[in-house]
Order: sequence, then C-alpha cells, then structure tokens
Amino acid sequence: MTLTEQELSVSFLTRLTEQNAKYRHRLPPRSSVGKFVEEMMCFLFPVTQDCERTSLDLPEAYRRIQNRLSCLLDPLANHLDADKDVIMERFLAKLPEIYENLLLDAQAIADNDPASVGIEEVISVYPGFYAIAVYRVAHLLVDLNVPLLPRMLTEHAHGLTGIDIHPKANIGQSFFIDHGTGVVIGETTDIGNNVKVYQGVTLGALSVSKSMAETKRHPTIEDNVVIYANATILGGKTVIGSDSIIGGNAWLTTSVPAFSQVYHQSELKIRQSIL
Repeated sequence: MTLTEQELSVSFLTRLTEQNAKYRHRLPPRSSVGKFVEEMMCFLFPVTQDCERTSLDLPEAYRRIQNRLSCLLDPLANHLDADKDVIMERFLAKLPEIYENLLLDAQAIADNDPASVGIEEVISVYPGFYAIAVYRVAHLLVDLNVPLLPRMLTEHAHGLTGIDIHPKANIGQSFFIDHGTGVVIGETTDIGNNVKVYQGVTLGALSVSKSMAETKRHPTIEDNVVIYANATILGGKTVIGSDSIIGGNAWLTTSVPAFSQVYHQSELKIRQSIL
C-alpha cells in the first residue's frame, strides 16, 4: 500500500507542526540581523559615502538603529530579563563606551599594521576590525542577558570575515586582529589589553564534552601578548603570561610565564642533487 501525494503532504505538515511547537525561542531573521549591523556601523563610523544617501543625519541614523534593535528584540520578548524598552535604554546608554573601545581597536590596527594607510581604511575595509566591532556590540547584549541574538550577530560577522568570536568571550582594549581568516576565539576565552592575533589562531577548548558547558574551557591571554599565524592554544587552565610571543604553528596546552617566547621548531632537510 502506498501513500498518495496528498497523504504525504498532510503527514509532513503534521510533523512540521509538532516540531515547531517544541522550539523554545522565536528568532529574528538573519537578514534583519545583517541590516542592524550595517546600520550600526554606518551610525558609528560614517567614513564611507553611500551615493544613495548624500546627507549624514545622525539623529535619523540613531532612530534607525533603535527601530532595528526593537524589531530584533520583539521575537525574544518572552525570554528577556526586563522589558524590551528597558533593554534598549540600557544598550543605548552603553553605546558611547563601546564606541570609544572600538576607536582604540581601530587605532591599534592602524598603528601596528605597516600596510595600513590610516584609521579610515581600517574602519571601512579591515575584516579584523569589522569582526571586533560586531563582537563588542554582541557582548553588550550578552551583558544584558539577551538570548541567542548575540550569537546571531557574531555569526553574521563570521560569515563575512572568516573570524569566529564567541560573544561571551571577554576581550580587553586595543585588540588587533591582522588578516583574520580562520581565527577562532571560544566562549570562555579571556583576553587582556593590547593583544595582537594573526590569521588562523585558535583559542579553543581541550574537551568538547557538553557536561563542561558551564566551566572555563578556553585559555586566558594576558596583556601585550602577540600570537602569530596558525598557533593553537587550548584549555581553560592555560594562561599565556603578559608580554609573551607565541610563534606561528605553535601548539600549547599548558601555561607559560610572562615574557615567554614560544616557537614551533621545524626540521630542515636539504635534498641532495642527483647528478
């Protein structure tokens, strides 16, 4: 006995209805998240000129990001710790602090990258700065106990830049990501001030067991540390002491003291010529 097309459709729709009833959250669409990020960047850093928007009206831009944030919070309203309007008020009150931190990030990149021609270039085209900017906005929403939306923001940046920063990570001032592709910064990572990270760096966990979800699983990076390309640093008990240099391709699962230099040593073999 075979099911008719109509019976299959009814069965599938019933299955969808049952599954939809099990979801705990309703979320804003990804397209709305992307629009909010772009409106936020245009408001904070109007260094690019949109040919379709010839005048810069900051009050109007401010209203747009308010409206965007309100729409993003609407589906989550039943899971917020406070009224949506209170969350928005707290978010906007902290925005000046976020802005000042982002200026420090941009200046750190401009000062440390010899290829940079100025802070305007960093703000408008550098993927590292874009990922950091979205992270700082998302982290503020984490501090306000907004569920899921912070991760949607950082995953939007991840998709555009290849840089994966969990919104719950703690990152200090003047953070510098150069190139950036493949950088992964895990949920419980702590990063101090004036830290420099290059492409392919992983600050990850030694274990991925779900039972460790509420523990510190990712490393601590103290002030003034430089981590070169493709280095991997793992574990919640791993601390990289201040002013240390971690060379490219290094693999670390134990702590190192301040002012350390850690390098991956490659073996060099010279092929003999065949006459």
